[in-house]
Amino acid sequence: MNQQPVQTRRRRVPALSPDERRATIIAATIPLLRTHGAAVTTKQIAEAAGVAEGTIFGVFPDKASLILAALDTAFDQESVLRQLSAIDPQAPLRERMRDAAAILMRRFETNAQLMMVARTLPMELGRRQVEQLMEGRRRLTETVAALIEPDRALLRRGPGATAGMLVLLSIASVRQELAGPEALDADGVVAVLLDGLLVRPTDTPGGDA
Repeated sequence: MNQQPVQTRRRRVPALSPDERRATIIAATIPLLRTHGAAVTTKQIAEAAGVAEGTIFGVFPDKASLILAALDTAFDQESVLRQLSAIDPQAPLRERMRDAAAILMRRFETNAQLMMVARTLPMELGRRQVEQLMEGRRRLTETVAALIEPDRALLRRGPGATAGMLVLLSIASVRQELAGPEALDADGVVAVLLDGLLVRPTDTPGGDA
């Protein structure tokens, strides 16, 4: 007697809510923008997100709007602000500044390619993105300044100015066209700010000490 094969019913995957679908598409877009820049296609995005290409245009009116939403998410400062706020306020000044520089450098290096993408946006969208970036940098600077504040008396410049220089040096250190072959690491960024570049008696001129 032949047994009939048992048919297994395929389990249906629950449909995503509009917000979940939007978040899924954005999450798939960000790494593709880092790799392909603004030349990424909606077909590539759809494949990475596991959706039909038409689904993208059911969520976003056009590709530029999707790119802008992805950049907004990638440039959101909340996670890096939490990392900066978690630095031990009781640690020595040099250590606090080094930890802050390391966090900032990782952040700027991760988003360096996305900064180039932002420059390709239409003028009106690009202006909004620049405003968001400037506001984000202001918040970063204020958070770093609060880390420096307890040692204000040790510095010739105020915490705000010192924090601003730390942020700018951290950006420059991960920009290949600015840093060149002798890019600074986090310790180097802090050493430039706190010690300058004058040779000390125990240093070798032009060396790495």
